[in-house]
Amino acid sequence: MFEKILYPTDFSDVAMKALPYVEHLRLAGCREVVILHVIDSRSLDLLCYDPAHYRSVENDLEALARENCSFITKRLEKCGLTVRVDVRTGNPASQILKVQAREHADAIVIGSHGKSNLAEMIIGSVSERVIRNASCPVLVVKR
Repeated sequence: MFEKILYPTDFSDVAMKALPYVEHLRLAGCREVVILHVIDSRSLDLLCYDPAHYRSVENDLEALARENCSFITKRLEKCGLTVRVDVRTGNPASQILKVQAREHADAIVIGSHGKSNLAEMIIGSVSERVIRNASCPVLVVKR
């Protein structure tokens, strides 16, 4: 039923709490997991005043994200799942929805809140926007 799962992560505690749910979906027929980390372009804009450093900071953040994804990849591969990692820059909710559509993921497993809880309360959470606009089931794991 759920052969391909999209697992967006910001490496927060809540995102990591969602990981066992991804592992358990193997029992429901999951074969492949796409781990997605989105470098929030709004945060990147705040970090980089000098356009010359923008790309350098983005590359550093991407390298760090790939390093963090390697732990998750190994854990999911031990369960017998095929894993791919996708790291991109942009608006997290928009990128999650784009990747879900491109990958034809059967479900999304996402944490209820990310690292920026205060900002999410003011502008609306990423998970809420994903729930409202996804074309597949979304499993939201609470903290």
